[in-house]
Amino acid sequence: MRHPLRRPMCRPGAAGRGPAAGLAAGAAVEAKRMAGRNARRMAGRIATAGPAAKTAAKTAAGTVAETVLETVLETVARMQVRSPALTPAPALALALALGVFAAPGIGRAQQGPPAQRPLSAIDWLSDSLSVPPPGPDGTDTGAGTGAGAGTGTGGHGGHGGHDGTGSTHDAGPARAALPAEVETSPIGAASPDGIGLLPVSVSGFSRNLWGQSRTADIVQRLRRQRATDMYPAVRGLYYRLLLAELDPPADAGAQGRLLLARIDALLELGALQQARALLSLSGTANPELFRRAFDIALLLGTEDEQCAVLRNTPRLSPTFPARVFCLARGGDWQAASLSLETGRALGFIDDAEARLLERFLDPALAEDQPRLPPPETPSPLVFRLFEAIGEPMPTTGLPLAFAWADLDANTGWRARIEAAERLSRTGAVDANLLLGLYEKRKPAASGGVWERLRAVQALSQALDDYDARAVSDALVRAWALMKDAELEIPFANMFGHRLSAVSLTGAAADLAFEVGMLGPEYRHVARRFSPHDERQRFLVAVALGRLGDTALRDPFQEAIRKGFRAEGVPVRLQSLVDSGRGGEALLRALSLFTDGANGDLAKLTDAIAYLRAAGLDDTARRAAIEVVILARRG
Repeated sequence: MRHPLRRPMCRPGAAGRGPAAGLAAGAAVEAKRMAGRNARRMAGRIATAGPAAKTAAKTAAGTVAETVLETVLETVARMQVRSPALTPAPALALALALGVFAAPGIGRAQQGPPAQRPLSAIDWLSDSLSVPPPGPDGTDTGAGTGAGAGTGTGGHGGHGGHDGTGSTHDAGPARAALPAEVETSPIGAASPDGIGLLPVSVSGFSRNLWGQSRTADIVQRLRRQRATDMYPAVRGLYYRLLLAELDPPADAGAQGRLLLARIDALLELGALQQARALLSLSGTANPELFRRAFDIALLLGTEDEQCAVLRNTPRLSPTFPARVFCLARGGDWQAASLSLETGRALGFIDDAEARLLERFLDPALAEDQPRLPPPETPSPLVFRLFEAIGEPMPTTGLPLAFAWADLDANTGWRARIEAAERLSRTGAVDANLLLGLYEKRKPAASGGVWERLRAVQALSQALDDYDARAVSDALVRAWALMKDAELEIPFANMFGHRLSAVSLTGAAADLAFEVGMLGPEYRHVARRFSPHDERQRFLVAVALGRLGDTALRDPFQEAIRKGFRAEGVPVRLQSLVDSGRGGEALLRALSLFTDGANGDLAKLTDAIAYLRAAGLDDTARRAAIEVVILARRG
């Protein structure tokens, strides 16, 4: 079955019959040959003419290639008037072959050398937009910031310049001695940093949470968060912060640096749908935002929408690989082929990219040829191209966001389940999605994911039958398997409420209590349960706010108790609060909690104390309960 990304190639002569069609077909073949030869000849001459001439010629070629499909239309029309048999595609080829490359001053420069490209906060973003040459001070001119630009097979950028958010690195002592750069934006222009999906009535945060914080400081704190290591309740609070609609920092400009950092944080968690929703509010004027929207679309299978945006927004200057891909997706295979030849001849497409794009455009080239070696860190564009040529790459070793590609209905059932499990661990997808996949049909084999599936199905059936004994047996097995896979929170969301309605005894009752304590109704569960050991009594005390003054033997429980007994803001966070930087203090507290749960008990105490002082008591209680039950140390 043909993959959805593949479309039949429009080969010369296939569109019609007769002399006119034959002339058009011959013209197309000859024009393509001439275009490639002309481009290679020009590239060779430029290479021997010195660096300055080479840079100027590549800039000219890039600007023409960027707008060639628009600027050549007039030439095509004239050629068709003179030769009605000449169809648009061959006419375009002839126009290119006859020297359209040399037209100066059209459009924007193509990407510069690798050393001039800004780094991306996410190093696997596709090289989808070109980068303008740097300004006099080495900074980006802002016309099209293609962070992460580099080889399309890896999505990496160079190792100098920007990081995609406006800050610079390794600028050298002379640069560091200069005054800080002053950002400018039109008077009255709204900053995209303030957009969000959750109004203050839902998020619970103060609209002025960022207070006196500088944008650069917030961005740096977001980058330092180890979100995949967070305990689920703390990570849930982090999601709320990333999605909240808040007043932007006082120094926020129109560049959207904080918004970019928030989106990158969501991408690292695999939360593509949430990131996509944020991007839909921001528009596509910012090239950095578009790059993320483009890659999200590639992973979600909605790339045609973004290719249309690319065609209709001249300010977004696509790189050659992205242009070839989008032209082919739009059915213009001749123009896609010509763009490939042009980009390769002028050095904008490397050999690995060229081989991949050739097979994408013409599957016949892969016949009797060995499989292409997959890159270690593919960009979403390269990932999709490998999938389109029938050589899909496994997503297991790739960044979490790539797991979304395996949720496609065309993917095998096991791969879909494993992808949903990965995304459920970080809260990127709802537990009901995973439960739906678990219950889709009977397991096809044994071991690994199939054992979890079989155990979940048995528990669900026992609950449907309201068979307490069957529930007890199934619960013990399912919990052990889900705990080993670190899927306790999705499991609690699936079954916590249903288990509370069944009268269980012994070990099964204790397990049902813990599962219920990990769910949103933990207070209700605590009120109905009669604890019979110190650990259970402590969990109930945390849930109901009845922690006493007696010291506890378990050091983690004692650190938690001290946090709930503390008054006011901890000393280590007081200066941030006093200076009106409450949002930064919250981000710092999230980091403290992660460190504390791994063994630094003083940080655990301070994190809980700050959450309570900030009015986030529910998060503090749920996170403390998770530390005790999940016990993930290190």
